[in-house]
Amino acid sequence: MKKIVSVLSWILLAPLYYSMVKEVRGKENVPKRNFILTSNHLSHLDWFIDGYFCTPRRFTFIGQVDKMTGFMGFLRDLLYGYAEIIPVNRKDGESRKQAFAQALQRLKQGYILNIYPEGTRSRDGKLHEFKSGVARLHLESGVPVLPVAVKGSYELMPPGQKLKIKKIVSLIVGKPLDFDKERNIASGLDKSSQEYHQLCDGIVKKIEDEIGRLLQN
Repeated sequence: MKKIVSVLSWILLAPLYYSMVKEVRGKENVPKRNFILTSNHLSHLDWFIDGYFCTPRRFTFIGQVDKMTGFMGFLRDLLYGYAEIIPVNRKDGESRKQAFAQALQRLKQGYILNIYPEGTRSRDGKLHEFKSGVARLHLESGVPVLPVAVKGSYELMPPGQKLKIKKIVSLIVGKPLDFDKERNIASGLDKSSQEYHQLCDGIVKKIEDEIGRLLQN
């Protein structure tokens, strides 16, 4: 999302955001530079809540395009274009590669990237296993990972149910994670090697554990 659009969203969407979010803990942990906001995913509301949290700065998401078609797909594409969301067809390997390349480019341009490593919304409100894409983005960009735990959005809009407006959402922001040791090791590895993949798996497990810890607070 370009700076001017982000600023306008920050102003215009404040009433809706504060009608649902009761607290944000750990604001002092937010870096002044850009970061990869990495969060659990409970509801479609997370897009709005995490996105607003990043305003008025430049930010983007990776958003799926493999579900809605027809008029709803057209509206989605308009929103994606307006908000500079990176499209991905999760069923298409080439689309996933292109989305990764675009995300990496945006990080190098100074954008904040919001990412949900579970890959989809939780259907039971619990934290599920993370995928390794966030680790690869960190290793290749050098941009720190900001772990953010979201509580309450599942209750406001569980999968398949209507939206409720209540001031019950909490955001718990952890300290930025910078895996500089792992980045140094990765620089000497083939990205297709087993060692590189194991390195990514180790990083993403640490991120998952940190968000799990924050959810307990």
